[in-house]
Amino acid sequence: MRLQAGGAIVRGYPQTGFLMIFYLRYLLIAALALFLLTVSLANRVIVPVNFLPEDLAALFGMNLSVEIPLFLVIFSGVVCGVVIGFTCEWLREHKYRRTVSIRGRELMRLERELAVMKKDTDVPHKDDVLALIEGPRKAG
Repeated sequence: MRLQAGGAIVRGYPQTGFLMIFYLRYLLIAALALFLLTVSLANRVIVPVNFLPEDLAALFGMNLSVEIPLFLVIFSGVVCGVVIGFTCEWLREHKYRRTVSIRGRELMRLERELAVMKKDTDVPHKDDVLALIEGPRKAG
């Protein structure tokens, strides 16, 4: 048995729509890989990358530069942008993660308290109406 995205449990293979999305994802990944390979092959030319402008490099007396293929410059810029974006999003969501953590701890505390209260009462499970009719029993 498998649990589908909609919550329906089915036997055997996933439903047709789910299977189509499964293959569509791999098709898009393959198209992206082909696109990146094409961009890489089209931009194989070696370019100098300077870390300081020429005037500033002359002022400090050092010229930090490296020669790498252009596609590495492009891809490293994309990767840096994605990392910066994920980091900013992670920092922005901090308050939500903190709230979930606090509420989870409070829920666990309340569940423990409820378990202790249930254990302390040790009253057999009766119908409330019958308990009222019977009333408290007198010893003797």
